[in-house]
Amino acid sequence: MNDISNDNHREAMKALKAEQDARISAATEEKSLLIVNTGDGKGKSTSGFGLVIRNLGWNLPVGIVQFGKSKKWITGEARFFERFSDLVTHSIAGDGFTWDTQDREADTARARAGWEEAKAMISSGRLSLVLLDEINIMLSYRYLPEDEVVSFLATKRPARTHVVATGRGAPEALCAAADLVTEMREVKHPFHAGIKAQRGVEF
Repeated sequence: MNDISNDNHREAMKALKAEQDARISAATEEKSLLIVNTGDGKGKSTSGFGLVIRNLGWNLPVGIVQFGKSKKWITGEARFFERFSDLVTHSIAGDGFTWDTQDREADTARARAGWEEAKAMISSGRLSLVLLDEINIMLSYRYLPEDEVVSFLATKRPARTHVVATGRGAPEALCAAADLVTEMREVKHPFHAGIKAQRGVEF
C-alpha cells in the first residue's frame, strides 16, 4: 500500500518543478559539446549512434569515423546509415581489431588517416555532430598523439559542431576537456556466459 498521499505527492512535485524550471531558466549558453563515452561496460558506441540518429531526425548532417573497425565487417549501423547518404559522411579507419591485425605500424597509419578525416569533418563547420567511434582506444594504445587530439577537440571545434569520442580507456586529459563524460560500468555481460555476439545487439 502506498503510504504517500496524493496531496503530499502533488506538493513535492510542485517544489521539484519549481527547482527544475529555475535551473532550465539559468542555462542560457549554447555551444558545441565535446562528449566522451568510456568505461568497460557496453553501450559507448551505441550511445554515440543514438545521438547520430537524433540529429538525423532533425535532418542535420553528421559525420562518423570508426577507428579500429573493418570495411569487411557488415554491421547494422553501416547498413542503416546507407539510407541517409545525403546526410551522413561515414568513414571506416581500420582493418579490424588490433589482436587480429597484429601490425602496429599499419594500425597506426590507419588511425592517422582516420584522424585526418575526422579533423576535416570537424573543421568544415558543415556537420552538426561528428562521432569518433573507438578513438579512445587509439589514444590508449598510442596510435594517435594524445596532446594533438585533445588540443584539437578542445579548441578547434566550430561553434555548432558537437563531437562524441567513444571507447574504453579515455585519457584523463580528454575527460578534463570534455563537457560531458559518461563511464559505462559492466555489471553483467552475456559473453562471459558463452553467448556469442549477435546481429542487432553487438553489430
